[in-house]
Parts: sequence; C-alpha cells; structure tokens
Amino acid sequence: MRRFIKNSIYSLSSCALSLFVLSASCQSAKKNTSDGDWEQLFNGKDLTGWKTLAGKAPYTIEDDAIVGTMVKGTPNSFLVTEKEYGDFILELDIKLEGATTNSGIQTRSHYDANANNGKGRVYGRQVDVDPTPRAWTGGIYDEGRRQWLYPLDLNPAAKTAYKPNEYNKIRIEAIGNEMKTWVNDVPSAHLVDSIDASGFIALQVHAIPDSLDGKKVYFKNIKIQTKNLKPADFPTDVYIVNTNANGLTEEEQNAGYSLLFNGKDATGWKSARGGGFPEKGWKIENGIISVQKSDGGESTNGGDIITDKQYKAFDLSFDFKLTPGANSGVKYFVTLNEETKGSAIGPEYQILDDELHPDAKLGKDGNRTLASLYDLITSDKNKRARKPIGEWNRGRLVVEPNNKVTYWLNGFKMLEFVRGSEEFRKLVAGSKYKDWKNFGEAEQGHILLQDHGDAVSFRSIKIKELK
Repeated sequence: MRRFIKNSIYSLSSCALSLFVLSASCQSAKKNTSDGDWEQLFNGKDLTGWKTLAGKAPYTIEDDAIVGTMVKGTPNSFLVTEKEYGDFILELDIKLEGATTNSGIQTRSHYDANANNGKGRVYGRQVDVDPTPRAWTGGIYDEGRRQWLYPLDLNPAAKTAYKPNEYNKIRIEAIGNEMKTWVNDVPSAHLVDSIDASGFIALQVHAIPDSLDGKKVYFKNIKIQTKNLKPADFPTDVYIVNTNANGLTEEEQNAGYSLLFNGKDATGWKSARGGGFPEKGWKIENGIISVQKSDGGESTNGGDIITDKQYKAFDLSFDFKLTPGANSGVKYFVTLNEETKGSAIGPEYQILDDELHPDAKLGKDGNRTLASLYDLITSDKNKRARKPIGEWNRGRLVVEPNNKVTYWLNGFKMLEFVRGSEEFRKLVAGSKYKDWKNFGEAEQGHILLQDHGDAVSFRSIKIKELK
C-alpha cells in the first residue's frame, strides 16, 4: 500500500513535473514566437548566407563575431547577404580598432561588376560608422553614387553617441521611403529617399592607409525583422532630409514644416518691385521655379521675388541648381524699406559658380563664394560639400530666436554667426552694406530669391517657423 501510494505520488509528481516542463516549454515557445519576428543573419559559426564582393579584405569568425581585417592596397571590401531585403528593421553591434578609418553597414544595396575598371563596385545607402573626430556615426552615405545624404552635422546631438574601441549598437529602420538610424539608442539620422526599394545588406571594411594594415572591425548580434514591423519613436526635432522634390512627409508636417513653393504655380510669391508675380524673367515648369538667363545684371529682367509673408525665426531649406557661370542668392529679413535700383537689401546665402563667375574673386577672403554670408563671412571650403554645376544642391539656413544663424550646404555646416552681435556689426562696417542702417537686424522680413540675370533653378523650398 505504501509502495502504491509512493508510486502514485511519484507518478503524480512526474506528471506535475511534465506538465510544468510542458507549460514552460509552451511559454518558451510562445516567447520564441514573439521573438520569432527577428531572424539571425549570422549563425555564430560560419558565413552561411554571406558572400564577399569588391575588395580583398578577409572576413573570418572569432568567438561570436564576424571579423573583417583591414588590408593595405585594396579598395572598400564588403561581406554581402545573399538575400535581398525590402522593408526591414536591422540591429547589430560593431567595434572598430583604430580611430583614423571608418566602416559602415550597407542597406538595400547593389553590385556593378563592370564598374571601377572591371574590379566591381558596391553602391547604395550606407549607415556610416566613424570613430574620427568628425564623429558622423549614424549618418547616411550613398556609397559609390551620390555620396553624403545625411551628414551628422545635421544632428549634432547624436555625435557623442559612439563609443570608441567598444561595441556600439546600431539600429536601422528602412520602411517604405524612410530610413532612420540609432547609435546606442540615440536617434541619429532621418532620410526620405525613393531610390532603391530593395537590395542586399553588407558589412564594410574600408580602404585604408598602409599604417592601418591588420586592424580589425567586429560585427556581432546581427538580426533583422522583415514582418510585423513596428517603428521605434523618433524625435520630431531631428532634421529630416527629404530627397523627394516638393514633398513633405506627415512627420515633417507634424514637426511644423510647410512648402514655400508648391511645385505648380507662384502662390505665396510676388515681385519685390511691387504688384503680382513678374510677367517675365521667371519660369515655373515640371516642379521647378527658375530665373531665366538675361544679361547677367542684378535684377535687370524679371527682378527679385519675395514671399508674401514675413518671417522672424525659421528653419529654411531649398534645392538649387546652377548653370555654368551663374550667380543668384537667397536673402532674408528683406523689408523693402531701402531704396535700391538693383536687388533688394538683406543678408544673403550666396549661390554662385565659384570657378567661372568673377564675383568669387571679389570681396574679402572668398566671402562672396558659394554658401557664404555674402560679402561678410566666407563659407567652409570643404570640397565634398559641393556638388558639380548642373546637379541639385541643397541649401539650408536656420535663424534661431536668439539671432544665431547657421548655414549648411548639402548637410555640411558652412558657417554660423549672431545677428546684431558686436562681431557681426564690425563685419558689416567693413562691407558694401556699411551705409545701410542696422543692416541684417530687422525683427522680421521677407525671404527673397534673387534675379542676377543668370539661369538658376529652385525646388523643394520648405520652412519651419521657430518659436
């Protein structure tokens, strides 16, 4: 009887244990199902599902990481997924040895076997990993094609997120036309770009100087989601680069941006000379508003155009395209109180072909060159910020409520100053504007597109008023 009771208790205990194990297994399975939206791209053992392209840097396995070794004398090297991906959320950890090179993660990318003199080239959007003092980790670069799309000058708050010589967590969301990045959970870049709806993912070992030969890049915990995608929260105050002409995303609208040019007609614009929109000298076609070529003189044809509305503090972006030798500008705080025969008076974001237009050689120390505060402050001379004549460039100027003004060109920071400061007034006193009382210090004013008699085009003119 005791044996029966003992055996019964044992059987019941075994059954309970089995039920407990079964229940735990079910809960574990349920958890795994929940986590099952993540797919491991690296199995921890070998490079199944990956292949190498372009350069000759080797990729090996060390412990739980894929390790790329830098090799002198070889171009950028890539470990590429054999599978292509459309919409996804990707997370991985990356660590670099050394602080004078960089790496990156390619997204929706492609391979041209005939490029680079038959050596092949990977091209597509890349999330940059940059341990140098520039600190652009999390920025977005278009490898082998358009170059920088989102330099991290556009989001300086994210430049301190990267940790040198440690593993850094990178998160990338590519959903529809939008791409967002995080570095160690810090929101970094937000790009809207309709090129490439799908492509492979790749891990980069960058081309190097000989002194870095043998340094390593480590990648681990590489996982991806391709279904049931749930975007993470992203701050609305992080600047959005939208490459779609004359378009605003819902997020841009929610952040307070509006279009100054609707891509269709002259709504919101008028002649700086008074009356309606100029009857000649300007053309609106195919989503572009253009100054027409005339005699190269200042406001001698259609004349400048200004916004109907006046602005105090704002974030203004605009795409522009120059023809060879052309000159124009975007002015702001234009009041029309000054009597001028030429262009209306106001601080100017200079738009110029520096190579062919003589104005680039005038002024002081190049302060009439592209993206300068015209005749006052010279822009940064970084050549990578400048796209060739005939291609679209993106200008941006921000006037903060405290009168700090910052210029960007294609996402690169060009200059900054404070309106009304002692330094600013000294610059004005030594410039062509010295005779204009309180130049550049108006409380509010119109935004102006300049007619300088040369063919220049504009599009994607958008603004956010700052409180």
